[in-house]
Amino acid sequence: MASIDCGTNSIRLLVADLPDPFAGAEAPLVDLSRRMEIVRLGQGVDRTGRLAPEAIERTRVALASYAAEIEKLGAERVRMCATSASRDASNAGDFRAMVERTLGVAPEVVTGDEEARLSFTGAVRGLPADAKAPYLVVDIGGGSTEFVVGTREGGVEAAISVDIGCVRMTERHLHGDPPGLDEIAAAQADITAAVDRALEAVPGRRAATLVGLAGSVTTVVALAEGLTEYDPERIHHARVSYDAVARVTADLLGKTREQRLATPVMHPGRADVIGAGALVLQVIMERAGMSSVVASEHDILDGIAWSLLPTAG
Repeated sequence: MASIDCGTNSIRLLVADLPDPFAGAEAPLVDLSRRMEIVRLGQGVDRTGRLAPEAIERTRVALASYAAEIEKLGAERVRMCATSASRDASNAGDFRAMVERTLGVAPEVVTGDEEARLSFTGAVRGLPADAKAPYLVVDIGGGSTEFVVGTREGGVEAAISVDIGCVRMTERHLHGDPPGLDEIAAAQADITAAVDRALEAVPGRRAATLVGLAGSVTTVVALAEGLTEYDPERIHHARVSYDAVARVTADLLGKTREQRLATPVMHPGRADVIGAGALVLQVIMERAGMSSVVASEHDILDGIAWSLLPTAG
């Protein structure tokens, strides 16, 4: 099977064999291919309300490559979920038509609630024993951030999506290179208001473990851990303190884009928005009262894949 997650900043592919339905709840997926391209589909959406033609074209090129990979590996089922940018855009129909022509299946423009639930499913399978439930899972994307509270046994208790992604916050507030103190303060105020609304809607302050998903979180964790190259195996399930997150955030916001690009673990397509993503994570930890975050390399992409299991749902 093949799952595709198309967000505001990146588009990702997972081709995997699903485990035997009788192999047990914690049996892992068998990865055949994981790929990611930064396409910035949400370029300018917060300002214009429309997907830019060049952003749709960048996404088409990446998707055509993914379609070839899916065919080569013989995936029998394909599910593509599109998230924040394609929910918000007035010309989302152009995007959907492009996907059907390129991939041969229609994209599902999932609701924020469904996005949150898929992220939770992907994140909580295989968490280490010291990650105590209930979990607050946060998926910091380009256009939005999902907050989900639940347990492995009971599933999702509550979920909400709010519009504080790293691309959206950068385009809205962080214009300087590096951003000025007034810009950072405005972004922090905007993020804090949204996080407080989210934590009123879901009981995140009662969670025992914060689990962070997506590229902003994993990049911050890689920097906090002092990695000299991006290593998913070392990042997956690493636990990082609030103090380390705050230190990395301040460092990123104080650097120029070129200085961030020179960091060995930095993906070139993330360098201009990582400061905002790190700030979102720091504010979530502050407002939820979390002293640490557990990073997960498994997220909505894995949740989409699990949804293709014949017994799922």
